[in-house]
Amino acid sequence: MEPVTHFLTGAVLARSGFNRKAAYATVAMTLAAEMPDLDKLWSLGGPIAGFQHHRGFTHTLLGLPFDALLVLGTLWLYHRWRYKRTAATTLDGVSVETHRLRSEQRAPVRWGLLYGFILVALLSHLVLDWTNNYGVRPFFPINPRWYAGSFVFIFEPVLLLMLLVALVAPALFGLINAEVGARRPLYRGRGWAVAALLGMAALWGFRFYQRQQALALAATADLNGAPVLRSFASPYPINPFRWAVVLETPGYYQLATANTLDGTLSISPTDTIYRPPTTLATLAAKRSWLGEIFLDWSMFPVVAQDPHPPSPDDPKGLTPVTFTDLRFMYDVPFLPGRDTPPLQGMVLINADHRVARMELNHHVQH
Repeated sequence: MEPVTHFLTGAVLARSGFNRKAAYATVAMTLAAEMPDLDKLWSLGGPIAGFQHHRGFTHTLLGLPFDALLVLGTLWLYHRWRYKRTAATTLDGVSVETHRLRSEQRAPVRWGLLYGFILVALLSHLVLDWTNNYGVRPFFPINPRWYAGSFVFIFEPVLLLMLLVALVAPALFGLINAEVGARRPLYRGRGWAVAALLGMAALWGFRFYQRQQALALAATADLNGAPVLRSFASPYPINPFRWAVVLETPGYYQLATANTLDGTLSISPTDTIYRPPTTLATLAAKRSWLGEIFLDWSMFPVVAQDPHPPSPDDPKGLTPVTFTDLRFMYDVPFLPGRDTPPLQGMVLINADHRVARMELNHHVQH
């Protein structure tokens, strides 16, 4: 899931009641909800290094306790700095004693409880990522298998709007109450937060059901007698009734679009992708760093050598081999997946069948 939804989920979780039990719960759960994506720092080592470690150890059940310690330690350092600063001065003209009395009216600092709340927010990150078709490996390294629910697009405006309303609405109503002189409650927005979380669960349930309907439509596909070995359905944003379908047969892959609202499966002959032949170049590319990582992660990989031979004017004689996952080969707004599939890799093989260069999303690994 994209970062904004993760942050908002953590904040809404805190507002649902956790912030009443321990100080710093809101900031802790908001930060923790996005904390596992700290593994994107691996991208500093190049696109393939980032691809290898994204949704890696920080996204596993084994790694979550360490993620939680990092968030908790950061908040503890902030708390110590804030305590020393408060003890040495006054805050906005209010005496330290008065500030202490005000603080005691709020939730106390409970580090053990806060650690548990942080773990809850971290788990929300894994669950949100699991709902997408990219997947997660929560049991790595014991079990390296990728799991993907594939019923929510990586950016879902409906979900984002629900979470945003749950956070903004209490503040707006608070302004209205202030105008009429109503007493401001110490904690606001619990009902909105619970409603948003229930709405999220309802959205997930409805989308999961629609995906099962899309797979049922895929099972009825007539591919001129070719048996369907596997099928897969990927979500579109906003519209829960439209699904991008991949059908695998012994000789080719068929892309299709399922509409669960009217029960139709649209298939075009131009969306047939035949299995590319195995060549010395593709074998060498599969053994490369990129090839091993891609094939470990991809569910519907297509590894194809450029059909055009290297130009005689090219002294290096490099042969491009592309890696594409058909789960992402469909168009959504602002993301033309058919022409430029996301997470597409390329390995250039020289005349000696050695790796000369590797790219991911047109970014070269140096």
